[in-house]
Amino acid sequence: MNTLVNTDLTDKVEKALDTIRPYLEADGGNVKILEITEEKVVKLELLGACGSCRMSTMTLKAGVEEAIIKAVPEIRGVEAINITPLN
Repeated sequence: MNTLVNTDLTDKVEKALDTIRPYLEADGGNVKILEITEEKVVKLELLGACGSCRMSTMTLKAGVEEAIIKAVPEIRGVEAINITPLN
């Protein structure tokens, strides 16, 4: 795994995540940046309730990814390494 590519980019992504963290925390969850690849893909770990929630796919796409890309347009995508698929 690559290390965090760019501290400035990481700071921008963290600020974007901070805008949605209160909502995640209200449901007992959170997210942690594991890596930002050279291709500008943010790899996250879903923490707490988010890691086992059946709605985590929707939360990732409609909440987390949207907030990050809106605030940091150079990011090309967001992936969670431990997402629970909807069945």
